[in-house]
Amino acid sequence: MSEPAVETPVLDRYECRACGYVYEPEKGDDKHDIPSGIIFAELPPNWRCPVCSAKKTAFANIGPAGTASGFKENLGYGFGVNNLTPTQKNILIFGALALGFLFFISLYGLQ
Repeated sequence: MSEPAVETPVLDRYECRACGYVYEPEKGDDKHDIPSGIIFAELPPNWRCPVCSAKKTAFANIGPAGTASGFKENLGYGFGVNNLTPTQKNILIFGALALGFLFFISLYGLQ
């Protein structure tokens, strides 16, 4: 007999549209003594942005950490890099720059 699936809330991050602060449930909010693991919907109604004191209504859902950035309808376009997470994009960009630098330096070995 299988166990029923337990629904776990997605730990979506929320960004303050006024100052750019990102509330991450994995970290919580040390300034207001909010422990880690508290999702944005469970924050007290009088909670404010720890940077600029904006109300909860000034925050926009930007999705969970590690997801592909951009609008969902645009993720299918391009050469496939739209589906990469920001970390993967950084590795691709800086890896290509390092590889190009190595090729450039290797030209000094030619006589």
